[in-house]
Amino acid sequence: MLLVVDIGNTNVVMALHDTVSWVAVWRIHSDQKKTSDEYFVIIDSMLRQTGVDPHSIDQSIISSVVPNLTRSFEKVVKAVSETHPVMVNHDCCVGLVRESIPSELGYDLLSNAVAAHYRYPDDTVMVIDFGTALTFTTVDDKGNILGVSIAPGLITAVNSLFNNTAQIPQVQLKIPKSTLGTNSDESIRSGIMFGFSGLVNSMIRRTSDELHRTLKVIITGGLSQTIAPLIDHVDDIEPLHTLEGLRIINEGLTRNPS
Repeated sequence: MLLVVDIGNTNVVMALHDTVSWVAVWRIHSDQKKTSDEYFVIIDSMLRQTGVDPHSIDQSIISSVVPNLTRSFEKVVKAVSETHPVMVNHDCCVGLVRESIPSELGYDLLSNAVAAHYRYPDDTVMVIDFGTALTFTTVDDKGNILGVSIAPGLITAVNSLFNNTAQIPQVQLKIPKSTLGTNSDESIRSGIMFGFSGLVNSMIRRTSDELHRTLKVIITGGLSQTIAPLIDHVDDIEPLHTLEGLRIINEGLTRNPS
């Protein structure tokens, strides 16, 4: 059993893979104030509530873009599963060309690129991740990371409105019936959902034009399924795409430990 931990700025996503499929996925808030002992209790409890014996975990891998939580989760995973987790870094570029990886590339985006190239090895692929940030990661058929674009995420934009503007309510993001909102909720949904889908469609088109080739497009992240109907070209909707990349990295490093 493989335990995967993906530490992001907003959430920590943990999942178990039994060599065939994902058997459990959990999501908790990324809280840098919590101690490793508190996280141990949370993770151990989630495993046991799912009916999973922690001792059945024989492999683990951790990706983190939050340095203050990295060491805590490494300690917790070791204690819970008695495994020594793979700590993802830029050398964990299974299937990719190491020299093409930007020095500042986040490990979540690295995992997205690994999974994208694994899924479509003969194509140029763009992974669009609807997370805290809205990211566009493009990898070619040789395994070169061609580049990344980053914009504020949908929830980040809504929270910015809510926190910095008087009389703006929190809203549930879903596709509105019209671009012409007649109240605050409808107006925000229109601006965010139609506005961001326009941004995404423009980025896909511009990247394709710049590279002079058609892209395979994979979308992932929390709101990917909600906004998908507004995206002109989507080949796959993969909510667990980043976790799949981590699984592939772990498998590749296990087979070729050198």
